[in-house]
Amino acid sequence: MKILITKELPYMPDFASLGYEVYINKSEGLMTYDQIKEQVKDANAIVSMLADKIDQEIIDSAPNLIVICNYAVGYNNIDFNYAKSKNIVVCNTPDVLTDTTAELAWALLMATARKIVESDRFMQAGKFKAWLPDLMLGQDIVGKTLGIIGTGRIGTAMGKMSQGFRMPILYTRKPNPELDALGAKMVDMDTLIKKSDYISLHCPLNDSTKHMFTKKEFAMMKNSAIIVNTARGAVIKEQDLVDAIATGEIAGAGLDVFEDEPIVNSGLLNNDKVVIAPHIGSATLGTRTKMAQMSFNDCFAVLSGKPAKFTV
Repeated sequence: MKILITKELPYMPDFASLGYEVYINKSEGLMTYDQIKEQVKDANAIVSMLADKIDQEIIDSAPNLIVICNYAVGYNNIDFNYAKSKNIVVCNTPDVLTDTTAELAWALLMATARKIVESDRFMQAGKFKAWLPDLMLGQDIVGKTLGIIGTGRIGTAMGKMSQGFRMPILYTRKPNPELDALGAKMVDMDTLIKKSDYISLHCPLNDSTKHMFTKKEFAMMKNSAIIVNTARGAVIKEQDLVDAIATGEIAGAGLDVFEDEPIVNSGLLNNDKVVIAPHIGSATLGTRTKMAQMSFNDCFAVLSGKPAKFTV
């Protein structure tokens, strides 16, 4: 049986001893769409990356395909319904990156609020001459209101971590007993947007969340508010965010994901009010290794006729 692995991972099993033929992309970048389409022709399994488009055409190119293991929690890159109609199992890697991604959201929030990246550039350029009372004035975090949009595993972890900063929590859409136990309040979306000092996005990307934040929502936010996105880039209409920051409608943004990733809107580059990262929410060696182990374990299980542990 053949497994197509679209990018070499931090953990790789001994496929030969397990009796599997593999194609592993060991190049510096990701495979192109056409490369995936060519290599998947005789594959029984795909271990795919979030940036890989696994659509109907790719699936139809692989008549022997049994399982798709996405090396991510999200799976909006896969035509899940079509795969299901073909009795192809689709797996992901939930839970393992919950705390890791929430940590990154906090890193972006704090770096943006306290001007850490701007301060670093200032120091590296040799501009620091003396302590001044108005040098790099940022935002307070302790006691400020945190709005969480998307209260699944990662959003809930974000809320729990906020307790060290004694932050009131607002969230929306459906009750979350774990957050309620922290004194959080479930409110409507408009209230959350208007009252939050920090808004952290943790929702999936779908028809209801695409461009959830546009110029309308940014106009409702506090001028001192900061938005953090470690979910999916297209939840925010990026040009509207650039405009809102430029006009002072909001104070800044911390972003790990982008609307047209890997392309980043030029208005976000070299912008002292923005901290950006290259989609590293789960990027710790421990987490990425566990993700690989989960993907391969489910891949091997399905190929041997057993149920996968993490199906979507």
